[in-house]
Amino acid sequence: MNGRNFTLIAGAALAAGAVFFPHVACAQSAQQQVPPIAARSSTWDIVSNVSMAVGVGTVALMPRIYYSDPEATVGWKARWHISVLAPALTLTAAALLIEFPIKNAIKSPRPGCTKEQTLNRFPDSGCESFGGPSTHSFGAWSAFGSGTGIWVADTFIHSDGNVHAGSIIGNMVIPLAAAVITSVGRGIAPTGDQPFENGGQIGAGVGVGIPVGFLIGLGYAALAKPNCGYGNNVICW
Repeated sequence: MNGRNFTLIAGAALAAGAVFFPHVACAQSAQQQVPPIAARSSTWDIVSNVSMAVGVGTVALMPRIYYSDPEATVGWKARWHISVLAPALTLTAAALLIEFPIKNAIKSPRPGCTKEQTLNRFPDSGCESFGGPSTHSFGAWSAFGSGTGIWVADTFIHSDGNVHAGSIIGNMVIPLAAAVITSVGRGIAPTGDQPFENGGQIGAGVGVGIPVGFLIGLGYAALAKPNCGYGNNVICW
């Protein structure tokens, strides 16, 4: 190959590179472009997560408090039931059902997001998942509903209507406060940020969570007696 031919080939290669590679770079840049982030408060995210965990955990760890029972000595007693995992796991399964298939079927975007942005699920965009119904609100309010159902059964079915303040506080007051904080945390945001869910999405979580939790808690507590049978065991299987 003489010098002239080499020069012509090299020039053609450089020209092709100048035409081709800028287009490749532009295409890569377009593919890597992330839509504007819908900024959300990490503080309120932590608060809503913790408050939901407190509400759910309180109901799960709360002992069954009862008064009168023909199989035990009359008087107030508290028994911890391993079987409380049954309603807790049922509500967890319901929350997962809402978080994935139901949300993806309804396709209700979070505040500051569009449906198209959410379907693309760009990491760290603030639009990685749909918002309604609110899974956090469902989890927190279903725990309150479940605790209320357990309290109703333990008070009016297993305790002849005798009311125990500790049972009210553990099954309803603390879960109610935690549920309110959870929903507030999902619905408000500092100036310049977007909330995690809008009012309709939060309301849907609350509206479904309370009755579902109540029916599951009531059904469980009505069928499972609060005592441990004969003996002084405080933990029931």
